[in-house]
Amino acid sequence: MRTSTVRRAGTALAVTALMSAAACSGPGQDGGGSRPDERAAGGAVDTASVTALQQVREKTGTARSARIEGTAEVGDSVALKQSGTIDWADGLTGSLTITYTGGTMGEALKRTGGDGSVRVRYLRDEYYAAMGDAFASELGGRSWIRYGLRDLAALGGAAGDVLKDQMRNSTPEQGVRALLASGDVEKVGREDVRGVSATHYSGTVDVAKLTARDSALNAEQLAAFKKQLAAAGVTTQTVDIWVDRDDLLVKKTERGRTAAGDFDTTVFYSDYGTEVSVEKPAASDTVDFRDVLKQQGGAAGAS
Repeated sequence: MRTSTVRRAGTALAVTALMSAAACSGPGQDGGGSRPDERAAGGAVDTASVTALQQVREKTGTARSARIEGTAEVGDSVALKQSGTIDWADGLTGSLTITYTGGTMGEALKRTGGDGSVRVRYLRDEYYAAMGDAFASELGGRSWIRYGLRDLAALGGAAGDVLKDQMRNSTPEQGVRALLASGDVEKVGREDVRGVSATHYSGTVDVAKLTARDSALNAEQLAAFKKQLAAAGVTTQTVDIWVDRDDLLVKKTERGRTAAGDFDTTVFYSDYGTEVSVEKPAASDTVDFRDVLKQQGGAAGAS
């Protein structure tokens, strides 16, 4: 296998594993509660919907763990599906199986000799990915690549910083925050989601048009949210969530446009409160991503 292929595959895996985790959560933390009473005075969002979404955010955010299943696509770069369990009691931890179904990054990974499936273990400030025996043979027989979150932030620039923060602060309820920021949240009605009766809410975020007057977030929260979306290259984003009778998220979709192309993610949530146990791979079976870059002629950042 050519060294350039190994380097590209390792980098592709780094970015898409982060993206996969980010898709589970939505666009990041807001740093505090929003103000539904003040928003209602603006008139663009009804008080009942805002109050309901605040309850959803609180209940889902404190549930601490869940089983997830979903898909994600970003332009021509990547298409994937994922499943596993995540815990957000203290940053994002969990185990996912990610299968790359298309895109240039997915093809780069398949050229390493694998079937496109990757096992990922997320820990507080790092994560580990195993790509199969063929790729392990290029890493001295070691199965896992370790990625430090600060390394990935360096790779992605400003957008990488956003992804790093999402990894450290991810909870599934963050999609609710995007609805509260949108200024046009709509209660669509009740629908069936995999046999569960759920209430559907929808809203569209136009980054250029976001104002404190039209948002259920306060000015400081809104400014931070706009900065995160701009760093990721997001210009517009439509968020839909489905909430069960216990005020817990059962489904979330996000669609929009970034500098890398259109994106579309769907995540289903179930088994809230499930036990999530993540074991760090043995050091003898692990190689650091910085060392992969060095060995393959790349440059590494600091961890």
